[in-house]
Amino acid sequence: MDKTVPSFAEAVADIPDGAVLMIDGFAGPGGTPQNLIRALRDHGAHELTIISNTAGLASVIGFGTIPGDRPTDIGVLVENRQVKKVVASFPVSPSPSKPTAFETAYQRGEVELEVVPQGTLAERIRAGGAGIAAFYTPTGAGTMIADGKETREFDGREYVMELGIKADFALLRAHQADTMGNTVYRGTSRNFNEVMATAANVTVLEVDAIVNIGDLDPAGVHTPGLYVNRIVQIL
Repeated sequence: MDKTVPSFAEAVADIPDGAVLMIDGFAGPGGTPQNLIRALRDHGAHELTIISNTAGLASVIGFGTIPGDRPTDIGVLVENRQVKKVVASFPVSPSPSKPTAFETAYQRGEVELEVVPQGTLAERIRAGGAGIAAFYTPTGAGTMIADGKETREFDGREYVMELGIKADFALLRAHQADTMGNTVYRGTSRNFNEVMATAANVTVLEVDAIVNIGDLDPAGVHTPGLYVNRIVQIL
């Protein structure tokens, strides 16, 4: 039941070309699995579909970073031409003068984009993990978000049908995990982690600390070890 692996390279070594990945992260690098992303860049799998809140912002706007530091995020995979498609809520930089690597690649026609409202994205991932095929939401009704999707009226209001989504792999950052994979997140790194962990065939964690079984308060565990397959400690 020991799910620890010795290196980040080993943790991502079986990710194939064409894989669908969920990668956590909000805007800054604190909740982003930077080491797993670097290992995936070095591994070199291509034609990837990435599901994430952003398409890589920290390396451009420096949000939450030490001055002069360039953190690793999804942008390095785009720069390395490993990404085919991104499903995200905020795929572009808030500063027109500082476009992300994804924006530049998208303008060149090198990558595809599916924009999903943030709450809808979280619910689509949760639904995928819960085995729910689809659900209805009023978000996006009457806008281009609804183009090509089924809509229905409930109580006089239009709703858009959205599909649950799953992934082949989830790459997540956590604060602590025991050797069985019971996991605790910290701060904003909880954003998408809990739902992503349930919606992937293989969930891989990079953690600040690996602890012994029994060291974590059961009531404080955010993701049960049932959903975790591999754990790598940040050294």
